[in-house]
Amino acid sequence: MSPIATGVSPSQNGTADLNRGEQVVDLAVASQNQGQALADVPALDLFSLAGKAVIVTGGARGLGLCIGTALLEAKCGHVYCCDVLPEPNVEEWARAKQAAKKYGGSISYTQLDITNVDAVNSTFEKIYDESEYEVSGLLAAAGIQQMVPSLEYPAADFRRIMDVNVAGTFFTIQAAARQMVKHKIAGSIAIIASMSGSIANKGLTCLAYNTSKAALLQMCRSAAAEWGQHRIRVNTLSPGYIRTAMTDQLLEVRPDLEEEWLRGSMLNRLSTPDEFRGPVLFLLSKASSFTTGADLIVDGGHTAY
Repeated sequence: MSPIATGVSPSQNGTADLNRGEQVVDLAVASQNQGQALADVPALDLFSLAGKAVIVTGGARGLGLCIGTALLEAKCGHVYCCDVLPEPNVEEWARAKQAAKKYGGSISYTQLDITNVDAVNSTFEKIYDESEYEVSGLLAAAGIQQMVPSLEYPAADFRRIMDVNVAGTFFTIQAAARQMVKHKIAGSIAIIASMSGSIANKGLTCLAYNTSKAALLQMCRSAAAEWGQHRIRVNTLSPGYIRTAMTDQLLEVRPDLEEEWLRGSMLNRLSTPDEFRGPVLFLLSKASSFTTGADLIVDGGHTAY
């Protein structure tokens, strides 16, 4: 008996026409997505965000704003950056504005403390209600780190890490998911986690940071399982060590850490924020249409050592 093609009804003799399998399956996917069959979309267009809008938390500088700029380069109609800082970094914001002008999009900034659940809900509701584009994506990149030996870690500081990295992240993905359901949007949520959530990483910071990042991995899986029925995908991106303003401050205090970090990298170097543009674009676009509840590790091979 011939193998039965997925998505094709077998004939009376128990076989199926494999030549029709690809077409039937793809048409079924197109029907579920209420859009064009993916096989008819040119490969590079799978990564396009034309006609879409994305919210980026932690978007005042560094990784968040770098990726926000990349989203504009992918033809995103509007990138809504939010962060606790009063204003975004001047130089990085100027580059983002140039990208918006060059690629026909726009970018805006809102000061937002993600631990303030009422502020998060009201800010997101306003964005979704007023945006001229479908707000199909959220990049949850806001987070903090602190280097303190765990035996000496003050309770207030531990709670602060968990409040921002875990509770604050949940408030943002919850607010986005509520609006996606309300507006009937098949959306994608990408959470910036860390390889520190998967390893015993004493070199970056203490137990609190590692614990908070591990919690994000489980949060992603649970949210993905619950929100899949609403056509909302949830994934995490776990970077390795990144050269940012935040890590530069840490290395000023502990310059010996850089050598330790390099020993753990198969590529023998730290990453830069621009190296995460592609992975996040994949997660927020239809290129990853069947990816949810997953953790995409981009760490220079650190966790594989």
